[in-house]
Amino acid sequence: MINLAELFYNIAHRFTKNEQLIATCWQEIATAYNLPQRHYHTLQHIEQMLGLLDVVKEHCADLTALQLAIFYHDIVYDAQRSDNEVQSAAIACKRLSALAYQSIDKVVALILATQEHESSGDKDTDYLLDIDLSILGAEWSRYEAYAQQVREEYRIYPDAVYNPGRVKVLQHFLGLKRIFKTDYFYHMLEAQARVNLQNEIVHLS
Repeated sequence: MINLAELFYNIAHRFTKNEQLIATCWQEIATAYNLPQRHYHTLQHIEQMLGLLDVVKEHCADLTALQLAIFYHDIVYDAQRSDNEVQSAAIACKRLSALAYQSIDKVVALILATQEHESSGDKDTDYLLDIDLSILGAEWSRYEAYAQQVREEYRIYPDAVYNPGRVKVLQHFLGLKRIFKTDYFYHMLEAQARVNLQNEIVHLS
């Protein structure tokens, strides 16, 4: 189990000694991911992503940028918005600038990449995107729970609106030559992900 606050503090301490600023930044993150309307995009999601990043960290060029991108990539998450990633990147830019972190542009680019989840040719970006989508390749019981959590986040929409939209998203991923861009996650999760997506489509249809 990862102590998220401790990890964030440890990272931030590399760039600033301003304890109050670090505490304020962390509290903003914790508050955002603990909002009551969140059911999947919570601190548990962040912890799971950071755990998977730790597994592949030797293959990554900028571990710190990836860690910070994970902390901030869903800090804004509103089911009624289409610019969550843009807004999340903007907050990351402001906070990391205040913390005197240097590679802000890379973190912003990583966060923005989670909007379309398209192959970038950048290894760090591909690992981040695969880690973000890793739930798609989980065992069915875990995937089913995830699908229910996402449905709960979109509960403002009736089934007649939600189901076709969700099916469209799932079919988009199924239509990709590869859902997972890195060989590591492709070999580990691709087959199960395709089974899960098909199963959810059947359930929604």
